Amino acid sequence: MQASNDILPATGPAIILVEPQLGENIGMVARAMANFGLSELRLVNPRDGWPSEKARAAASRADHVIDAATVYDDLASAVADLNFLFATTARARDNFKPVRGPVEAGRALRARQRSGQRTGILFGRERFGLYNDEVGLADEIVTFPVDPAFSSLNIAQAALLMSYEWMKSGLEDETKTNFSSPDMMPATKEQLHGLFAYLEGALEARGYFRPAAKKPKMVDNLRAVLTRAGFAEPELKVLRGIISSLDRFSPAMPRGDGSPGDDPRRLPAAARAAKATDKDQA
Repeated sequence: MQASNDILPATGPAIILVEPQLGENIGMVARAMANFGLSELRLVNPRDGWPSEKARAAASRADHVIDAATVYDDLASAVADLNFLFATTARARDNFKPVRGPVEAGRALRARQRSGQRTGILFGRERFGLYNDEVGLADEIVTFPVDPAFSSLNIAQAALLMSYEWMKSGLEDETKTNFSSPDMMPATKEQLHGLFAYLEGALEARGYFRPAAKKPKMVDNLRAVLTRAGFAEPELKVLRGIISSLDRFSPAMPRGDGSPGDDPRRLPAAARAAKATDKDQA
């Protein structure tokens, strides 16, 4: 099937796969594209023909990319309408083309797209990538900072990395994510000091601070650990509930064996100590 030159303007760079061998790889490329807002897939002489049910299955519902994919007989035809083209490669080439990393390449593509240019990213065969004359059709090279001892990337992996950099380059804040952690109010010092006092009383009743001469240092260490994280109010409530449960229940008197008020032994250790003191003074 020969593609028509009447292609609607794309919202991002075209992804061009040169002689892809496996339909599964084409489908995974389509999925990666859809993850990051790209939709124009061009295939140059796919080995197993097109369309491909294996590609559609591997695309995991990125059907809009698969359905719109166009097939070309040669690379020159596939890139003829583009104003700028990156070629991806992991090998040094004997030419004078500029070489960029993926972050810089993503930003360059975004700038050209905003100026109205049509752009593309060229990916080679699964087994050996692109020939030198195919790289020669590109304007610049993009390569990834991989381990030189194992630099080969699957084309879907490479497409995912470039699609991600394309998406990221269009964000107002490149560190922004689609969702974030809950917005929790930091605990007040009063709440934090209350937790300290409660925990210290429970530990004191259980003889944790031994020998007694080391108690001040042990208390300092305990407070240092609990203040390092910068707790939010709900987190302190969780911690206090845990301490309360440990303080009230034991293997000898487990939870479910009556309510805490049924037996004075179930009172928190600090409360039991205070109650004993009151009795002695009576």
